[in-house]
Amino acid sequence: MSYLHPRFCCLPLVCLLALLLLPGGVCHGQEVPPVTQDSTLTDTTRQRFDDRMIDNLKKLSERKTVMGKLLKSVLVFDRVDEEVYGLDAELIQREYEKHTYKIVRRIDIMSLDAFGYSIHDTARVPQNIFEKIGNSLHVKTGRGLIRNKLLFEKMEPLEPLALVESERLLRQTDYLLDARIIVNEETTTQDSVDVFVITKDIFSLGGSGSYTPSSSRGRISLRELNFLGQGHRAEISYRFGLDNRPRSWEASGYYTVENIGRTYITADMAYVEKNFYKEKSAYLHRDFFATNTKYAGAVGASWINERIMLPPTDEDSIPRYSNLVYNRQDAWLGRSFKFKSYYLGYEPRGRLITGLRFINTNYSVKATENFQDNTLVMGSLGYSIRKYYKDRYLFGFGRTEDIPAGSLLSLTAGYENGDLRQRKYLGASLSLARYTPTFGYLYGRASYDSFVREGEWEQGVVQLESLYFTRLHERGNWKLRHFIWGRGTWGINRNPEELLSINNESGIRGFRSNLLRGSRRVALNYEANLYTPFSLFGFKLATVFFADVAWLSTGNKSIPFKDPPYRGYGIGFRFRNEYLSFSTIQFLISYYPQLPPNETINEFKIFESSRPYYDFRDFRFTRPGVAEFY
Repeated sequence: MSYLHPRFCCLPLVCLLALLLLPGGVCHGQEVPPVTQDSTLTDTTRQRFDDRMIDNLKKLSERKTVMGKLLKSVLVFDRVDEEVYGLDAELIQREYEKHTYKIVRRIDIMSLDAFGYSIHDTARVPQNIFEKIGNSLHVKTGRGLIRNKLLFEKMEPLEPLALVESERLLRQTDYLLDARIIVNEETTTQDSVDVFVITKDIFSLGGSGSYTPSSSRGRISLRELNFLGQGHRAEISYRFGLDNRPRSWEASGYYTVENIGRTYITADMAYVEKNFYKEKSAYLHRDFFATNTKYAGAVGASWINERIMLPPTDEDSIPRYSNLVYNRQDAWLGRSFKFKSYYLGYEPRGRLITGLRFINTNYSVKATENFQDNTLVMGSLGYSIRKYYKDRYLFGFGRTEDIPAGSLLSLTAGYENGDLRQRKYLGASLSLARYTPTFGYLYGRASYDSFVREGEWEQGVVQLESLYFTRLHERGNWKLRHFIWGRGTWGINRNPEELLSINNESGIRGFRSNLLRGSRRVALNYEANLYTPFSLFGFKLATVFFADVAWLSTGNKSIPFKDPPYRGYGIGFRFRNEYLSFSTIQFLISYYPQLPPNETINEFKIFESSRPYYDFRDFRFTRPGVAEFY
């Protein structure tokens, strides 16, 4: 989601480069902790360099000049990083095992507002008028909503993993910044415990917009993640001034109600009215949200009207499209089984899971003859081991983040009964991930899925994926982490209109081509994030460098590596405010040395985004389905 039009991004980006290079730049520095007596000479020198830089910034703000007054009005130099408690490497803390099956005598909940409060220091209160105004515009999360998230109840036995799983579920909620669940050891007895729950909100109201005066084109979006403090999510967006389109405007709206009646059932509703994509949908779903969840499932319906791209030829200078209109009814049910344990206080992490799904699809407009009305029945069997760790400075700038590790093996079989043909479906997937604070995180996944008709494999896909990020390297207040992501997608006897691209998240960030398509793709992405001790208007600053390489080929026997790869290189800045719903903003300058023919694409590009390029794959068992090919 963009926040400024690209043509407006060049000036602030150039200014920020200058500000980082000059000792008097407009930055917000955090106070460096004092050097202990046992620090090495190198550490002392580094800390003094940081101190000198921050002192120069502070002295500039104290000058009686226009620039000095401006800096003094918006910057604060005495803020220090919070000391984080309870950030053990492993989320499943051994000390809680001694409380298993004790009666929960009391549950106290403290819900903190978005600004000025600390989950690690409950005595901290808002200090300035901006924090107080921000809190006055925000409705704090209700205690009842937080209580409904907990996997334990008052006057009931405390199940294994209930405390740590509840803390993780609270922390992964969109409208909460962080959560801690603490057992009061002073009042604990041999058969009962008192539990204290602390949560901290984010400022859940957000929005963005852009406007180009020369074309009168613009976009407005509003988002509320916690409507009236009840956990309802609402989002609307509107685009206007669109030229070369059937209609000059587009609109979309989404509404979500989570955890209805403490059942962890979520309702999702969507209404999208775009020129080339229209959707009306409503779903009720319940996931395997915790490791000990027994039942999951979903039921819903959708109505889709979209335009899909047809296979391009070598002579095409513009893409060719066709319309596709259909409605779909979808339902599935899953059940997990845990293995018997002979240790009363131990909860096995492994789960054997089964799932059954029914999908009915009816087309009123078909883009090609490859689309048919059909009913698809699918069943799956899986084995999942889920484990979570805590770390910081991954996708956030200091908040506690849960890192999934474990393994997931899934086998899927199905049968499609269509009005033109009938066929079987087979699929298998295996994923693994390991994490240690000294090594970092390594994830790998391999899958193969395909329809089978009369002994022939069709619409198949082989997928390989690996993600690695290094441990966090720290030097004073500067932190560095590297990311490496590799992906491969091989289509097997795909339909001609089923095409892959290397645009943006699919291969090369910031890259976009309307004609460059294929059936087999390999992409490698590298990123280095340097987290600085500076912030600007409450947004912490990190510098970003990336290098992307992607290969694309067409045909069942094609080899992606045969042709030279497309590449993208870039550098820029990432700003993040953990307390806001639109928390991340990125400004990047990129360079693409090789461009596709028949298209006008600039070698250099300045673009902005608010979404991270990487994300974790959880080892949560999901509904059986046809493997996506995009």
